[in-house]
Amino acid sequence: MNRFTKIAVISAFSLTAGAVASGAQAAEKPVKIGVQAPITGDYAAEGQGIQNGVKLLIDQQNAKGGLLGHKIEMVVCDDEGKPATAAICGRKLVNDGVIAVIGTYTSGAALAAAPIYSAAKVIQTSDGTSDELTQKGWKTFFRNAPPNSAEAVFTAQYLVKAKKYKRVVVLTDHSSYATGLADSVVKEIKAAGGNVVAKDFITAGTQDYSAVLTKIKAENPDAVYFSGYYTDGGLIRAQMVQLGMKSAFVGGDANQNEAFAKIAGPAAQGTIIINIPSPDNLPYPEAKEFLAQYVKAYGSQPPSIYTFTNADGLRAIFQVAEETKSIEPAKLIPHLHNMKGYKGLTGSFTWDAKGERVGSPFTAFEVEADGSYKTVYPTN
Repeated sequence: MNRFTKIAVISAFSLTAGAVASGAQAAEKPVKIGVQAPITGDYAAEGQGIQNGVKLLIDQQNAKGGLLGHKIEMVVCDDEGKPATAAICGRKLVNDGVIAVIGTYTSGAALAAAPIYSAAKVIQTSDGTSDELTQKGWKTFFRNAPPNSAEAVFTAQYLVKAKKYKRVVVLTDHSSYATGLADSVVKEIKAAGGNVVAKDFITAGTQDYSAVLTKIKAENPDAVYFSGYYTDGGLIRAQMVQLGMKSAFVGGDANQNEAFAKIAGPAAQGTIIINIPSPDNLPYPEAKEFLAQYVKAYGSQPPSIYTFTNADGLRAIFQVAEETKSIEPAKLIPHLHNMKGYKGLTGSFTWDAKGERVGSPFTAFEVEADGSYKTVYPTN
């Protein structure tokens, strides 16, 4: 073999070895999943539950070899539940190269980040229940929880048909989620033949709601329906009792958090919260297994059902990646829209062409003395 032949052979070997090494590096390149949630701030319990649930699923998937041979990395951004911070998170996570984002918890924060993910073709699954989120045409957005409009129909049936309340006050804060839900509930109560004697507002985080509650008390309501978050709902219920109000307290889905009973104290007992089934009420084997795994990993119960709904978002992404043999959002997005009867931890559901979750049941829970939930409607 002459010198030139040797050089050619060595060069060919080097190129081949380089290509193999490059291919190996490409195969080992991690796939990044973002978590956008309120890790700190008023809704930190929810945000930490979302983060923990996602981490648990990622750890389990990595233990099985990752996703299509790629190790999965979790990238977390704390949006504090605030729209301005959420927009910053959106840009950060896109720049970090995530293929999907799980979260966030509040509708306002979801609305701020969603257009950023849409422009970057990054998948977002979120608990934001504002109807507006699926009316913008964002193909990248998938709702983990049912919309306000669906919850409002169930709420009106419970208040008017099941409980036969004659005088209902609707109380809300100024957030996009809570005002949207409150408006929908007022509309559906009236459609069901019920009577809304007043609608009023609080400023979230005020702590002292005695002025507005005194005003509401004068209306002599059978029930006060509150569409805001558990951080205020617990205080409102406690202060209703302090003021001697005999009205029932019925809270929207954002009141379903273990902290509600802690904040309300003894006044929590007997209150009603409306949402999709709570973690301990989910009848599905996968949900019970996930709950046990979560408790083992973190030493506590998930803060609410939203740990599970966000887990469902990530589990669905894992499933379509395996089915399509791809981690490219452009291939995953249409497949997510076309899934039929996805078997989630929170039940079987489908995402429609707008990213709306279809097929979820609602439940009215009564808060027990120990803070646990008892299903009171429907009864079968």
